[in-house]
Parts: sequence; structure tokens; C-alpha cells
Amino acid sequence: MHFPGPPRRCDEAISNRLGLLRREEHPPRNDSSQSEEPMTEELLYYTDYLELDKILGSQHPKSNEQTDEMLFIIIHQAYELWFKMVIHELDQVRRIFDTDNVQDNTGDMSIAVHKLKRVVKIFEVVNRQVDILESMTPMDFLEFRDLLVPSSGFQSLQFRIIEAKLGLKMEQRYKANYYKNTRPGGFNQQDFQTINQIESEATLKSLVIKWAERTPFFDESLWRDFQTKYPQEADEQKFWSDYKQIYKNSLSGSVEMRQFDELERIFYKEGLGEFSVGSMRAVLFIMMYRNLPIFHTPFDLLNTLIDIDEMLSQFRYKHMLMARRMIGMRSGTGGTSGAGYLEGALRQHYIFKELTEVSTFLVERSHLPGLPSAVKEKTSFNA
Repeated sequence: MHFPGPPRRCDEAISNRLGLLRREEHPPRNDSSQSEEPMTEELLYYTDYLELDKILGSQHPKSNEQTDEMLFIIIHQAYELWFKMVIHELDQVRRIFDTDNVQDNTGDMSIAVHKLKRVVKIFEVVNRQVDILESMTPMDFLEFRDLLVPSSGFQSLQFRIIEAKLGLKMEQRYKANYYKNTRPGGFNQQDFQTINQIESEATLKSLVIKWAERTPFFDESLWRDFQTKYPQEADEQKFWSDYKQIYKNSLSGSVEMRQFDELERIFYKEGLGEFSVGSMRAVLFIMMYRNLPIFHTPFDLLNTLIDIDEMLSQFRYKHMLMARRMIGMRSGTGGTSGAGYLEGALRQHYIFKELTEVSTFLVERSHLPGLPSAVKEKTSFNA
């Protein structure tokens, strides 16, 4: 969070010191022939490359130097730098999937998974930063809290962009009206328009759904040699006709038997959430047969998307606990219900919940049907 204001004497001292170090590192030459030599390009210097003058000169507390406001500012600026990196990685992954020919057994898919794993690692670091912020006590926070009104972490545009690029829609957000007004404490008009623009683009979730829908494994020509164990249902693909009965046999008791109705609804009739029947079948198939070499990377992709959802949930959870600890039942500085809003967002802002619910419909590995040779040998996962 950036709070503009006049630079402090300590900032000027840092800038002056950095300038002095540069002069000491590259002192001017006194050779009288210097003026006769052609000008050469200045060598790249660490401080200049990282633009540390700008970064280290951008902390301008509104309170005096005896408060913990400097800690508060630096933690939030660090958040925003990491958020920028996450957005960079998500954009590259979206570009990989925004094609009709994502090859699962080529480098592109591996690059996408690698970048998504990096996003997980980044959020692990971001979540640990909350521990540092919690070294500030509630009374320490009260020393400068009122000076922050009506700004709020709710106004973090980059965090909302991350959610939107992953696939969280405005209508799925908790207290969506908070996002739709431009009153003090909410988004300004420009940021609000930016969020809406991002939501109109192809999200990572929508691209993954299209990728899953293009699964070629259920073409009947590949299943001619498949030996069904149960009578095949009319107009149903052989594998899925058998799997329905296999799953039903795995259930016990009236409570579990209710899940059989859910299996039929999700994998045979309607799909789940934004996932179609075809994409849900693909996800379940990959998770069941993840030990086959061809499914290693696709399974890793799905599992990493679940990890990202969990990291975002941990971020919200830690902030909810911190808000309760710092401000109790007070409203947030931006006018939200404070910890109450964070708790609602924690419950509702799951992006890939359809993937986690697939575990409900797995069976023991020993009960899985054996795959015909045509599926194992001749089919690659060409998305």
C-alpha cells in the first residue's frame, strides 16, 4: 500500500549515500586526455539496475517515526511486488493454454506447470510475511490506523487481478456490491474498469476447461477391445457405463449412496459449476490413471491449481485472524465489515473447487478397469 507524501530525512540520507557509493565505485578520471577520448556507455550498476533510489525512497509514513507504520508500509509494498510477479507468470501460462493445440507431452505443458508451481512458492512466502506483520500489537496499529482511512487492503488492484485472471467472477465474489461502487474506501473508477476488463478476457480456469474438453481418450474406436464387466447402458460410452456400476459398488450405507445420484448428475448429465460433463470426465480420468506416464504432467497441472486455491485461502485466513486480533469487531479502514468480510471471502472465493470435489468420486486403484492397448499405446493427450 503506497501513501504519497514528502520524503523523510532518512530517505534523503539513503539516496545521498547510494549516490556517494556510486561515485566511490566509479571516480572521475583526472587524466587531461579524458576529454579527447570518445564517450563510452556507462557500465550497468546494481543500484541503477534495480532502481533502488525509487524503491527505497517510496516509504512515506503519515505518522511519526516512533510508530510501526514503516513496517506496515514495507510489508504491503512487498505484497504488491510479489503480486506483480504472480500476474506475470499467470499471463504466460494463459498464453500457453490459449491455443487449440497444447501438447501434454511437450515442453509447453511442463513450462506452464513449472510457472504455476512458482506461483505456489510465491504465496508461501507472502503468507509467511503475515507473521512479521503480526509482530505489531493492536495498540501499535492504533497509533496510526486512523491516518489510513479510507484506504484499505481491499483496494489492492493486483490481488483482484490475480483472482480474476485465475477465474473468479464478479458475481461469485462475497459482497459483490463492495466491488461495484466507487465510493471512498472502494475502488476508483479506473481500477473498477480494469477489473471488469480482466474478467472479460479468457481466464486460466476457462482455458483449462477447454483443454480438458478436448480429451481424445473416449473415442469409441479406442475401446473396441475393452471388456465390460456390466451390461452396457444404451448410448453410453463403454468405460463410463462400467464406471457407474463400479462406483456404486464402492459405496456403503444410505448416506454414501446419495453420492451415486451426484455422480450421475455431474459426470453424466449436467457437469459441475463451470465444468462440463466432458471436462469433469477428463479430470476424473486423469486423477484415476495418474500413474500412467502420459498423465504425469496433466495430473501435476490439476494438483497445482488446487495448491494455488489453497494458498489463496491461507492468505485470506491469515488476514482474517490478523484482523480479528488487531481490530476486533471494528470495521475496516475502507468501510468493509473487517474480519467479517474476510471470513465471507474465505468461505466463498474458491476458484477451482470443482477439482477438489472430484475426490468424492474416486474408487480404489485395484477396482479400476484395465485400459485397452489402443488407449495406452496409440493415444497421446493432444489438447
